[in-house]
Amino acid sequence: MRYMSTDDYGFDTLAIHAGQDPDPRTGAVVPPIYQTSTYAQDAVGAPRLGYEYSRSGNPTRDALQECLAAIEGGRRGLAFASGLAAEDTLLRTVCRPGDHVVIPNDAYGGTFRLFSKVAERWGLDWTAAPLDDLDAVRAAFRPGHTRLIWAETPTNPLLNIADITALGGLAHEYDAMLAVDNTFASPYLQQPLSLGADVVIHSTTKYLGGHSDVVGGALVVADTGLGDELAFHQNAMGAVNGPFDAWLTLRGIKTLGVRMDRHCDNAERIVGFLSEHKKVASVLYPGLDTHPGHETAAKQMSRFGGMVSFRAAGGREQAIEICNRAKLFVLAESLGGVESLIEHPGQMTHLSAAGSALEVPADLVRLSVGIETVDDLLADLEQALG
Repeated sequence: MRYMSTDDYGFDTLAIHAGQDPDPRTGAVVPPIYQTSTYAQDAVGAPRLGYEYSRSGNPTRDALQECLAAIEGGRRGLAFASGLAAEDTLLRTVCRPGDHVVIPNDAYGGTFRLFSKVAERWGLDWTAAPLDDLDAVRAAFRPGHTRLIWAETPTNPLLNIADITALGGLAHEYDAMLAVDNTFASPYLQQPLSLGADVVIHSTTKYLGGHSDVVGGALVVADTGLGDELAFHQNAMGAVNGPFDAWLTLRGIKTLGVRMDRHCDNAERIVGFLSEHKKVASVLYPGLDTHPGHETAAKQMSRFGGMVSFRAAGGREQAIEICNRAKLFVLAESLGGVESLIEHPGQMTHLSAAGSALEVPADLVRLSVGIETVDDLLADLEQALG
């Protein structure tokens, strides 16, 4: 496979072609699914094309990994069994017991659980800070011990915005690294490596896969040395993406650009509707001029995404009622698929943060706006709001 970069081609071309040359034997334009665990070797110590065992390497996964690197503007991409598997591998590659990480004070619930219930027992310390406040991030640093700033932007589910370039500069000032979870934006709307991040994290389950039919995760890096370290741990720890999952994710990536355009179009219409509704106390969306992170988002994102959160004027019970009354918006966890989803984060995706400093507001509703006919989505929200 030939290396393709953003210097050579546009985003949609990379999404369709990077890592996906026609099969040399048959001419198939879609990469084959190499559903195999092991490979015949030409001689002892001479594996054919370097393939020995599919935990260590698989051609379908390699195609996905090359595509991921290309669309994020990185030098190496790695595909995992889930987003949390990617996160865990990153932490255990770049951190050691006794190290310290700064995380968002509104991090994804699964990420918070990984730090507070798993990594902490391994000896990794962490501090939650508002990443849109550089002074607060600097105050949270422990020089000589802080190894990583862990950022989400936009965050899940409060859609706060962090300045990637500023955080990267701060991390590097202390000889630390910046990792950015780019799941909500997708590489179509934001490319953190070009803004100073060292590592990009994805739940490929979401916008990259795009069809709610596959679970996966990814890491993308600009430095080949770090990529080699991560690849060693990926193989040693073993939470790799299977070949069929990799193939499904590649298929989803091909249409990422056109899907994201529709996600954004629909989200903007919905934000306009919710902003004027009397039963909505406030709308959280970085595309709004009133959003505190709007200027930063406009600087580092091409558009503002398909995720929308809002707070119900009637409090927790009304928020739950809205979720239960929705019909076209499916009541479900996850996000980023072609179908619209609605959830109550406090009792669903972020239940693990309940009772902590990262607990989300009880009146919060989160929407993953799909690509359906927007008038149908608006009508469903109208009836759900009552």
